Amino acid sequence: MDDGSPDKTQAVVQELQKLYGDRVVLHTRPRKMGLGSAYIDGLKFCKGSFVFLMDADLSHHVSARQPKFFPQFIQKQQETGADIVTGTRYVRGGGVYGWDLYRKLTSRVANFIADFLLDPQVSDLTGSFRLYKREVLEDVMKTVKQRGYVFQTEAVVRARERGYSIAEVPITFVDRILGESKLGPGEIVTYLKGLWVLLWDARFG
Repeated sequence: MDDGSPDKTQAVVQELQKLYGDRVVLHTRPRKMGLGSAYIDGLKFCKGSFVFLMDADLSHHVSARQPKFFPQFIQKQQETGADIVTGTRYVRGGGVYGWDLYRKLTSRVANFIADFLLDPQVSDLTGSFRLYKREVLEDVMKTVKQRGYVFQTEAVVRARERGYSIAEVPITFVDRILGESKLGPGEIVTYLKGLWVLLWDARFG
């Protein structure tokens, strides 16, 4: 899923398509339309009974030609039967590398506020590395209202509301080597507004 990236992402993916054929699908959109909407559009191209959601900038470790933690996610799902398996940077065995103090504080505070207000019983609410049962993801998508970075948090909250089970797997996250994060002051404000909407829905919806 590419929202009009100016960094030649599309050209790189097109080269990968020459190597891997239809195993790699590129869907381009004219502009930045929000993380949540990218997931919703991307789901239309997914096949199979399970769907992994993750960033495509190699922040999630890749080894042996596959994302490093895929086996752990699959094993956890098979052991627990969980509807969702989510990666967490904030339990023993997990971690973040390459972030400056500002990014670390932003992530920690975002998770603390969401956990305090909504109590979804998940340690990493802003992480983007998750395994969903396909039918669960499709159902949760129907209830999610936000389209920005708060989408990750809302997906967990809505899943809990609908009685779905969630398991966690420790992961390590390494900041991208090339390019810049899209998380700026505007996204932070949008995230906080999104949490307020979730809290309002939980109390009065």
